[in-house]
Amino acid sequence: MAKIERTVRGDFQTIVNTLHSAVMAGSASASLEEECDLGGAGYSGILRVYERYSWFGSNRVSMALAVVGANGDYKVSAVTSGGSRAMFFKVNTVGEDAFLDTVADAIARL
Repeated sequence: MAKIERTVRGDFQTIVNTLHSAVMAGSASASLEEECDLGGAGYSGILRVYERYSWFGSNRVSMALAVVGANGDYKVSAVTSGGSRAMFFKVNTVGEDAFLDTVADAIARL
């Protein structure tokens, strides 16, 4: 598993759109599998789960991406999983790291 967490400032929908665009542009096989609205009274939030094919591992890798906060301050968390064919331990995490890299630069720019 690979993970990145940051606090960013900006408009909620702009942040979500920027991250979505980065994921989709980062791989021809990327897809948005599901999403949940986590917003409530006074705050905005979203959870999205993406998948893509990892050529290195010859399998699919997933990424959960959450954005939650209010008043222009948002916590962004991206966690990848998959990418290994081993039964009891992870043999490689190259696919996970590469998938996470598709949003890491976008998060840093926010």
